Amino acid sequence: MPGDWSKDPRLAGIDPAKMALLTSFISQGAGKSQNEIVSLLIAAANSSRDRGLTFTPEEMEQVIQVLKAGKSPQEIARMDKMLSLMRMMQR
Repeated sequence: MPGDWSKDPRLAGIDPAKMALLTSFISQGAGKSQNEIVSLLIAAANSSRDRGLTFTPEEMEQVIQVLKAGKSPQEIARMDKMLSLMRMMQR
């Protein structure tokens, strides 16, 4: 991912432990297929829950907006599909 997304000022208020989890997830997901990313998402969700780390809806929206910045419409559509899958898994 070009640039250091984690230094975006919109993310300044997010707990460093949460940022570390996100950074790890994004690093692990680089170059993976959609099915592999879904598996990573499940593992990341379980790991964060086990550690007592939860993201507020506002934090999630900030992260999503930062990660979408500068992406092509196809990449944004793929991200939106992944987010939709995540939301379905949380129900």
